[in-house]
Amino acid sequence: MAVTLPEAVLARYERFSLYNSPYPAHDGGCAIDLYPGTLADGRTTAAPSPVAGTVRETRTVRAPPKPYAPEHDHLILLEPADTSPFAGLTVRILHVEPAVDAGDRLDRGDSLGRLVRAGFFAPWVDNHLHVGFRSPDQNPYRAAGSLPIDLGAAVRPLEWDGTGRVRSTGDTYAVLDAPTHPDPGATFVGVRADGGGVLDGGVPHYDGGGLLERSESPAADEPTETVVSLNGDRLGVADGRTIAWDDVTVTANGAPITGLSLFCARDGEFGAKLICPERSFARGERIRVRVRSNAAI
Repeated sequence: MAVTLPEAVLARYERFSLYNSPYPAHDGGCAIDLYPGTLADGRTTAAPSPVAGTVRETRTVRAPPKPYAPEHDHLILLEPADTSPFAGLTVRILHVEPAVDAGDRLDRGDSLGRLVRAGFFAPWVDNHLHVGFRSPDQNPYRAAGSLPIDLGAAVRPLEWDGTGRVRSTGDTYAVLDAPTHPDPGATFVGVRADGGGVLDGGVPHYDGGGLLERSESPAADEPTETVVSLNGDRLGVADGRTIAWDDVTVTANGAPITGLSLFCARDGEFGAKLICPERSFARGERIRVRVRSNAAI
């Protein structure tokens, strides 16, 4: 059983990812991170609820210890309205300090509270809601084992030759000006793999990734595994839509960096995101990204 997120749900957020996480809750695309974006002054937006329904429970949970983050996060459980496409399921939401209480009724888009950056976040990760769906016979408090999530919105694959200029930087990352979103706000886009489909995940700094929007599903008598590459550089092997990365290193202008962050976005600031706490890049600097096999070293 899979849960399909309609376009009306996804369009409320600027970005999303099924696989760009180190946590088992995302294995097989069984959770989604929804990124609302930021206001013009850089402040984080409120946390819009992806579903209409009733708050079942809120609780504080312990997060992994990180020197830059609080030691606690928060779990919100929602019971979708009878008219919701998710009726009968329980919705798990993390990374929001709740401004709601058990019994509160919400419309889709109502604020759940304030987005927080707990120890589940790597320093290069933007604020987001972690969302999972569980059937009535599943323990709603467990992190792993939620239902697989399918996308009810199309994601347009964008060709990217691995080059671009640095548009923005942070302490641990740099964002390039390519590939460029051709029509911001109208549709979601992502980086296209060589054989088709959209790449999702952190390569290779997270264990695996995803290949979304594959043009064709394998026939019953064909193997489900597919070699996945980008600009001729092999990334790994996809079984269905889930990729196991090869032992690879991402380089920027020939020097190794932590990795490449891949996701789906509809905002005009979309571009390849380099994870590089070990290096700094200047705005406007020309970058060429490659992925090399460590087996060949």
